[in-house]
Amino acid sequence: MTTTVIDATTHVGGHAGHAHADDNYLTSHKGFLSWAFTLDHKRIGLMYLGSILFFFMIGGLLALGVRLELLTPKGDVFTDNTYNKVFTLHGAVMVFLFIVPSIPASFGNFFLPLMLGAKDVAFPRLNLLSFHIYFWGALILVYSIITGSIDTGWTFYTPYSTQSSSSVISATFGVFVLGFSSILTGLNFIVTVHKMRAPGQNWFRLPLFIWAIYSTSIIQVLATPVIAITLFLLIVEKALGIGIFDPTMGGDPVLYQHFFWFYSHPVVYVMILPAFGVISELITVNSRKNIFGYKAIAFSSVAIAFIGFLVWGHHLFVSGQSQLAGAIFSFLTFFVAVPTAIKVFSWVATMYKGSIEFTTGMVYALIFLFVFSIGGLTGLFLGSLATDVHLHDTYFVVAHFHYVMMGGVLMSLLGALHHWWPKMFGRTYNHTLSLVAAALVFIGFNMTFMAQFVIGTRGMPRRYHAYLPEFTLGHQISSLGSVILAAGLFLTLGYFIHSLFKGAKAEDNPWHGKSLEWATATPPITHNFHQTPIVTSGPYDFDEIERHV
Repeated sequence: MTTTVIDATTHVGGHAGHAHADDNYLTSHKGFLSWAFTLDHKRIGLMYLGSILFFFMIGGLLALGVRLELLTPKGDVFTDNTYNKVFTLHGAVMVFLFIVPSIPASFGNFFLPLMLGAKDVAFPRLNLLSFHIYFWGALILVYSIITGSIDTGWTFYTPYSTQSSSSVISATFGVFVLGFSSILTGLNFIVTVHKMRAPGQNWFRLPLFIWAIYSTSIIQVLATPVIAITLFLLIVEKALGIGIFDPTMGGDPVLYQHFFWFYSHPVVYVMILPAFGVISELITVNSRKNIFGYKAIAFSSVAIAFIGFLVWGHHLFVSGQSQLAGAIFSFLTFFVAVPTAIKVFSWVATMYKGSIEFTTGMVYALIFLFVFSIGGLTGLFLGSLATDVHLHDTYFVVAHFHYVMMGGVLMSLLGALHHWWPKMFGRTYNHTLSLVAAALVFIGFNMTFMAQFVIGTRGMPRRYHAYLPEFTLGHQISSLGSVILAAGLFLTLGYFIHSLFKGAKAEDNPWHGKSLEWATATPPITHNFHQTPIVTSGPYDFDEIERHV
């Protein structure tokens, strides 16, 4: 394999290597088996993407069912038992099958080797195994729906989960299996970043998306075994009647909460750190300007990954833990806002005096900044001991969670889709329709969840099947917003499907990015690059590179 110095005009993909124009990863092999057992990281990334979008649609339809039920104060669509199962499945499907694997498994798989100038991830067979484990874990979780479903909430809190007659064992076993997929993917990415960077690509020439995926992978490897063991203990308790968490058998339900949130709070950053990486890419490329505070953003990702392990106790303020423990966890919760704020200020500073191009990807980045800032700031109320007691288990928590998780992950996922779609499929999409869809998503999202902040502060509890008439208007605004949001998302699905069949051929580098994925062919060839690129500049050195043009 030969080497090539990479700069703004270098092309090291299929055409530069004199390959046939149609020789790309999509068309090089055909048939179901060529996809089901592929070792190509790009195909595996696409299979993850298709799977998570499918489960996102399932979770979204369940959410619409919840909002339909809450249109009126009386429970008149579902029975209370069915309602419990619908919102539990919505949460479990969204968290474990969509949000957690969404960006790392799909875009991470597709773009991490491309951005590193590598031919594939370090362990391609392990990568395929990770996807197959995800597939079987998802099937087991779906199986629990068929066999009676679950009504515990997506947290599976004990002692109710050990006493419930619903399909807790199969559902938690499905999540247990999914955990192995997450661990193996994280391990693969860590080794790939350490060992497979292109010549000249030192740590501070890595795209910030890589830093985000790397930090995410550390959390996946260290935190996921804890939830796997916790759920295994829950299965053992329920199946064999051994008292671990259930107080009627001598167990401690608060111990379950400690174990669960020791995993689940760091995993919030598994969800949001990759989103930060996407936003860094979108803002700097579409501002045509070197990112402000590269090292600060890179190190803040690692800092968030580290501090994220120390804040789980803020979920237990009302569990009876000591006041000293509550005060320490409250302080650490505020402290984690520091590296997060560093990122937001750096993005704003990057846009300052930038030559901003309002592509659809950039529009979603701006929507992300708006909704994530609201989500982050409202988190301070829940991190404070006094206000958390009032707001605990109200719709304020639901709104905060959705602004951070859904607003953060979904907006960045949509931004990533619009930014990298031409590179992935070699086709463009309808720009006007994409902006209309983005407007619908923005309006629908804020109508849905802003109203929930209001009714939450007034005492509307979450997870209630029926409610007092004074909350009716807030719920109806929220339900109307969810319909507008769904309309925006279905419009997005429509023009992307149209793009696959009728879209115009995309350029190799439509946004004029500087990182390595834009230097290869569109769609990329099977082995990414015919020549090993040598990196001589940073991924966002627009000024320096342009001086040499």
